[in-house]
Amino acid sequence: MACLTSEPVFRDLLDFGPGELTAIERWQIRFVRRTFESAPVDKVIRVLQRHISANWIDLSTRNLLHVHGVDRLPPFDRNASTILVSNHRSFFDLFAVSSVIVKRGIGQRLMFPVRSAFFYDTPLGLAVNGAMSFFAMYPPVFRDRDRVALNRASVDEVIRLLQEGGAFVGLHPEGKRNKSDDPYTLLPARPGVGRIIQATRGRATVIPVFVNGLGNDIVRQIAGNYLKKGDAVTIVFGEPIDFGDLTAGASTAERHQRISEYALDAVRALGEEERGLRTKLPQVSRAATALRSDEIEAERR
Repeated sequence: MACLTSEPVFRDLLDFGPGELTAIERWQIRFVRRTFESAPVDKVIRVLQRHISANWIDLSTRNLLHVHGVDRLPPFDRNASTILVSNHRSFFDLFAVSSVIVKRGIGQRLMFPVRSAFFYDTPLGLAVNGAMSFFAMYPPVFRDRDRVALNRASVDEVIRLLQEGGAFVGLHPEGKRNKSDDPYTLLPARPGVGRIIQATRGRATVIPVFVNGLGNDIVRQIAGNYLKKGDAVTIVFGEPIDFGDLTAGASTAERHQRISEYALDAVRALGEEERGLRTKLPQVSRAATALRSDEIEAERR
């Protein structure tokens, strides 16, 4: 897979042998990838993401949702690519954000890298991926330290699809969910997002966003929305990030880290903006500045 940088090209995910990818992981990666490769299937998937997936998410959050900064969003070209960088508090951060953007006419194919556990190593994972997002949860991220090479290949897959155009990719510079009780203190940035941004410079617009108020219990989240008793969910978009000369030069781990930190700083600034906006919201539960205490404890166990 060709990259725009001087770094070496890593193997395709499907080039890994049986000792590195299980049979079910290989089958599911191949299955989802083919939905990108077939133009008619890709077109149908985009329509389903736009008209079904986005609508059910909208219906599940609209009574609690407060969106700011939409006027900062650039026009979306269906044949260009976009990278969305967000903080990570909930499993549903990117779903909620993407539904807002999709409702404003984006025609790009949605894609959110997701942990391989469950979503790519069980048949039920594939079913959930299809039902919830129409296969937006791709490619898989492998958390085990002995599968680092697979992660590099997954990053290359993201880069390849962004370079081809027409992709909308949601990424978390923090690399994992922040389970602390303070939504405004972010985890350290990880270099993977920086590598993607540098490799796709000039081909992908990078948009920062901060999300607050979503939980991790989907039943509670939906019930709170319909009963209008849940915590306020706020989404604040920022202007596209100008990285200047930061993405120029050699592709190195140090540069990738700096790019990721720069992107996360933009998200952090939006968090401070959201903090001020939240105090002015009507009928807001002040507990929304953090996950509920019982949910936090359950997450830590």
